[in-house]
Amino acid sequence: MTVTHFATPWLRRPRPRPDPAIRLLCLPHAGGSTALYRRWKDLLPPAIEPVLVCPPGREDRLDEPLPTALSELVAGLGQAVGPLLDRPWAAFGHSMGATVAHELVLWLLKRGHRAPEHLFMSAREAPQHHRGGTAHLLDDDALSAELIRLGGTSRDVLTMAEVRQLVLPAVRGDYRLIETYAANPDGPAPCPLTALVGAADTELTAEEARGWEKWTTGPFQLLTFPGGHFYLSDQPEAVVEAVRRRLLTHPD
Repeated sequence: MTVTHFATPWLRRPRPRPDPAIRLLCLPHAGGSTALYRRWKDLLPPAIEPVLVCPPGREDRLDEPLPTALSELVAGLGQAVGPLLDRPWAAFGHSMGATVAHELVLWLLKRGHRAPEHLFMSAREAPQHHRGGTAHLLDDDALSAELIRLGGTSRDVLTMAEVRQLVLPAVRGDYRLIETYAANPDGPAPCPLTALVGAADTELTAEEARGWEKWTTGPFQLLTFPGGHFYLSDQPEAVVEAVRRRLLTHPD
């Protein structure tokens, strides 16, 4: 996949649009990469430009130091996204990425940036239901087993020692950030918010996802899809269609 960067390693443009109506910032799950959204570039209409977030510790950022707190991750990303806020924008965050998206919006608003047109919070409980956790303390075998259980990483990949050495540091670092997250955001987002959840996701309940309604001053909707925690990987067409319909008044 050929990608174009903004002047920052944080952001990738798999299909640059010359004059998009809106840019969609796509944030991955803990330990995830831009691969989660690889197919979206072919599914989104020309009016929506996907901008994929690549945090430190993965892809071509393997040698960069990992953030030590979620606030540090948010600040680094916030400084990077400025160039794309010259036009309307929205954000889609999956699992940990949803929490990062919410905190990012608040960080940007404090610094005078424009609010997003929409927030999509996927497979993530609302802050008042945050449970923390200790997965970041597991040894490599146990952490690999946890990733396999969630379904976001191939079992074959995690059986290769050399691949585990590349993948697990970012996974462990991200788990530490989200599991030690204080979950006390400064306020709601001033835009419509859609929560998305897989019907068979064992990581959260529909009620925990519905809790995001408290964190928006705009309209709220909860969408449920077949599948588990990584429902969006199994049916990207349906998920992208749901996003498109909420971002474009007159769909292309």
